[in-house]
Amino acid sequence: MALYLDPPAAALVLCVDEKSQIQALDRTAPSLPILPTTPARRTHDYVRNGTSGWFAALDVASGKVISQVHRRHRHQEFLQFLKAIDAAVPAELDVHLICDNYATHNTQAIKTWFLRHPRFHLHFTPTYSSWLNSGRAVVRRADDPQAAPLGPSQRRRA
Repeated sequence: MALYLDPPAAALVLCVDEKSQIQALDRTAPSLPILPTTPARRTHDYVRNGTSGWFAALDVASGKVISQVHRRHRHQEFLQFLKAIDAAVPAELDVHLICDNYATHNTQAIKTWFLRHPRFHLHFTPTYSSWLNSGRAVVRRADDPQAAPLGPSQRRRA
């Protein structure tokens, strides 16, 4: 959190995340439009056109996003994304990336790339530390004050 609130001088702090297996779906028939007394309607069935992976880096200070979409979600695609960040950020700035501990971020090829690019600094968030997941659990359990505390396996799904 301190990196976001008080970044180092001559540095850019980026929150990096990815979403894998985004489904590309298409309905089998066009949606029907909204009518004065009827809501929009669409068919229940669809055609699946594969999946995509999305990589994004958010500059919290400015709100700007660097992003890429790829057909696959492997270390090779993450490496391409790192190269895009490198090209987008001015050379005089250090780059601090805050990432989760996803396996894609820890392959030997990625570690080697970081060694060759010393202006990049990698920071990992603690496992299961997502504020969003914690928030969901709090909201879900707020209606039941008698509920037992969540165990470790339940916290992961919260």
